[in-house]
Amino acid sequence: MKKVIVFLAEGYEEVEALTPVDYLRRAGFNVLVLGVTGKNVKSARNITIEADEILTEDWTETFIRECSAQNNDVAGVVIPGGLKGSKNIAGSVLCEKIVRQVLVSGGFVGAICAAPALVLGSWGLLKGKKFTCYPGMENEVKEEYRTLFSVDRVVRDGQYITSRGAGCAEEFSFEIIRYMGGEDMAQHIREQVVARGSNS
Repeated sequence: MKKVIVFLAEGYEEVEALTPVDYLRRAGFNVLVLGVTGKNVKSARNITIEADEILTEDWTETFIRECSAQNNDVAGVVIPGGLKGSKNIAGSVLCEKIVRQVLVSGGFVGAICAAPALVLGSWGLLKGKKFTCYPGMENEVKEEYRTLFSVDRVVRDGQYITSRGAGCAEEFSFEIIRYMGGEDMAQHIREQVVARGSNS
């Protein structure tokens, strides 16, 4: 089963990070929580989570080498929001290298809350892409990107899945599951967790 990398940087939004981890693991996907700012990562509300692995230059080089050799087992990357967390990820050259490699390799990139604007926008990855983000954060991206901004709670455009904020984390997670495993798998998890609108 292909894995999904979830970036975790100091200042992350708890719900936006852990809902995808929880739901994707329920769906049977291999989720790797990658510590961008260390092994033990403190959230916006001082909740510390221990990452599975730590992002280093060696880790990144190995990842890119395996992708280039077509041994890539990564289905995609999830970038949680949180103002400080998003800025920490945006400032990481290694995170940017990983995301660009995932896109080249055909994987998806999911970003929520401030991350679509502060991370993907700052890296120039929103050009020509329909996207959404936390209300008002669209003003942080280049004006040319704003023409495709949407107020929808979750937006999927090709390899990109974006969402508005913590209250949308469940819908965001279901869209990622739908992208990787189809509607039946997403519906199964909806029923398992008794999500709003499920038949459970």
